[in-house]
Amino acid sequence: MLGLEGPCWVGLGPDGGLAVSEEFRDVRLFGSARQPLCSLGDLTGHHFGSPADVCTDTAGSVIVADEQRHQVTLFPWARAPTCLVSEGLRWPLGVACAPQGQLMVADAEDGYIKVYQSYLELA
Repeated sequence: MLGLEGPCWVGLGPDGGLAVSEEFRDVRLFGSARQPLCSLGDLTGHHFGSPADVCTDTAGSVIVADEQRHQVTLFPWARAPTCLVSEGLRWPLGVACAPQGQLMVADAEDGYIKVYQSYLELA
């Protein structure tokens, strides 16, 4: 995939595509045939600090851990981004969501995996 600037993390994107975070830049989305679609920053006007890990939930929303802004943000389709978690995060690097609605965040600063029982209630 051409045109990426400092790719760091890659995860499944919506509809079988990919979501790729670029260090100190943006998160780029690619379709199932690996064709470039858009960037989350351009699409939503969101300004990232340093996006780290990315994942997609069962609804096709993209979730991004931003290590510099110390937060995890949900990017649902056709709605504005929502900060899911910021309080208590020091260096969020990894993020994953379970089908039952739990959000797991790897906080590298304190060495914990933090589990939030229903992240959809946070949105």
